[in-house]
Amino acid sequence: MNLYHIALFVHVSGVIGIWITLGIWLFGLATLRRAQRVGQVRALAWLIVVATPWMLLSLVLLGVAGFYMALTTWGLQTDWIAVSLGSMLLIAPIGAFVLDRRMHTILDQAREASDGPLPDALAARVHDPLLATGAQTMAAVLLGNVFLMTTKPIFIVAILVMAGALLLGLLSGLPARWGAIRWVSRHTLSAAAGGEADPFQRRSIWTRRY
Repeated sequence: MNLYHIALFVHVSGVIGIWITLGIWLFGLATLRRAQRVGQVRALAWLIVVATPWMLLSLVLLGVAGFYMALTTWGLQTDWIAVSLGSMLLIAPIGAFVLDRRMHTILDQAREASDGPLPDALAARVHDPLLATGAQTMAAVLLGNVFLMTTKPIFIVAILVMAGALLLGLLSGLPARWGAIRWVSRHTLSAAAGGEADPFQRRSIWTRRY
C-alpha cells in the first residue's frame, strides 16, 4: 500500500460522505414541502442545517485527495479531470449561497414562530423552488462526475456528459416550481374553505400497498 491508495480511499470516502449528505438534503427538502406546522419545519430544517458541515468536510476530503492523485498520477491536463474540476467549481457555490443560506433563514424563522400552522412568510420560503432545483442539480452533476471517474472519457465526451447532467439537474427543478404554483393555488382555496387535508395522508405510487 502506498500514498496513492490512501488518497484513493480518502477520495472515495469523500464521495460517500457527499452522497449521504445530499440524500439527507433531498429527503429533507421533499418532506419539508409537505410540512404544515411550524414544529415540522423546525425539525426538518434543523436536520438539513446540521448535515451541511458534513458536506463541506466531504468536499474537502474529495478535493484534497483527488488533487493529490491528479498531480502525482494523472496530471491536471487530463481531459476528464479538467472537466470534473471545472464542474465541481461550478456547483460548489450552490450549497453555500443557495441552500445553506436559505435553510438557515427558514430555521431562524421557524424558531421565532409560535407552534401551530405555518405563517404565510415561512410557508413561502419552504416552497421556494430554488431549494429543490439547487439540491437536484448538485446530485445530477455529482452523478456525472462519478461517470467521469469510472469511465475516464475523452474531452468532448466529458463535456457532453457534464452539460447533460447540468441540464438534467435544472430541468428536474421544474416540478418544484410547478408545485410551488399549485401550493399557492391550494393555499388560497384552502384559506377560503377553512382548511386543507394533511398532505402526509395522501396516497401515491410510493405509499400504496400492493
